[in-house]
Amino acid sequence: MRWKQRPQGSNWGDFGPDDQLGRVNLIGAEQVLRGAREIQAGLSFCLSLPLDYPGGNKLNPRRHPPVLRPTFRDDIPYVNFPLAKVDPAATDVISDDQVLLSLQYSTQWDSLAHVGALFDADGDGRPERVYYNGYRANEHIVGPVDYAEDDHFAAHACGHDHSEARALGIENFAVKGMQGRGVLVDLAHAFGQDFRNVGYDDLMRVLEADRIEVEPGDMLLLRTGFAEVVLSMQREPDETVLHHTCCALDGRDDKLLNWITDAGIAALIADNYAVERYPARPAPAGHNHPLLPLHHHCLFKLGLPLGELWYLKELAQWLRANQRSRFMLTAPPLRLPGAVGSPTTPIATV
Repeated sequence: MRWKQRPQGSNWGDFGPDDQLGRVNLIGAEQVLRGAREIQAGLSFCLSLPLDYPGGNKLNPRRHPPVLRPTFRDDIPYVNFPLAKVDPAATDVISDDQVLLSLQYSTQWDSLAHVGALFDADGDGRPERVYYNGYRANEHIVGPVDYAEDDHFAAHACGHDHSEARALGIENFAVKGMQGRGVLVDLAHAFGQDFRNVGYDDLMRVLEADRIEVEPGDMLLLRTGFAEVVLSMQREPDETVLHHTCCALDGRDDKLLNWITDAGIAALIADNYAVERYPARPAPAGHNHPLLPLHHHCLFKLGLPLGELWYLKELAQWLRANQRSRFMLTAPPLRLPGAVGSPTTPIATV
């Protein structure tokens, strides 16, 4: 075992000592069939933003828009390239490109390697950097530098310039398929574009008002309207608006976190930046705490993947007009070994 004690309220080990799927294990054959039974009209909705949105890097200074470039052969760019340059008798014209892409820039999945925590998994009184199910920093999730706990987290070069999730990478979700029943909760319909932290009580009121049932294995989607605001800015986002508009979950609400545990959902998805409000409400003084408490609860403790910046407007409108909240959801990430996040082009079928 990689751990002797697990975080309180976690499910480490419940799906096996070497599990890398977490709550995605709840999406079994029956859950896929439940999703398929929701297909009645034969209509599909794309739930992805264009991957060059939001534009710029004001939402997250580390993440930049994708950059497309041609591929090259002998320093010759292969866009509108006539193969007659290679074989005079050839009539082919070739275009072939590549992309520099921040994997979590736009519509995305977070893998379980995205957020870990300082936690005493060894039971020796000293916290170490660990991820879901006890997978370790610098052993299972590696980068070009290491931040040693015993040296005030000073950075030490590791002799390479790449990063890799040797465990918990996004490819695990791709192989699983991320296909099953989705359930949509339309917070934007209830609260408009108000800047609001949504806790347990707010969420329960919306579920009751819209007669929405959430069952174990469902993938839960929250529409806040944020992605619609992003689209309206035409790749030139206003930083003040980005950080002061629409709903987000209150990650400091323990009742909400407990409900996420008890509901048994297999994924939590929103059309906003982080699903939860960031920065979060201040934590109680005198205790160490996560700055991303919902990410900590979902990714680190439960192995519950988060989807961010999905586009949900047309789906939400159709579901409301037809008095429905459930649908078939198909949303695999890229099968990119070692990645800690991935763009996705989700499809809802109703």
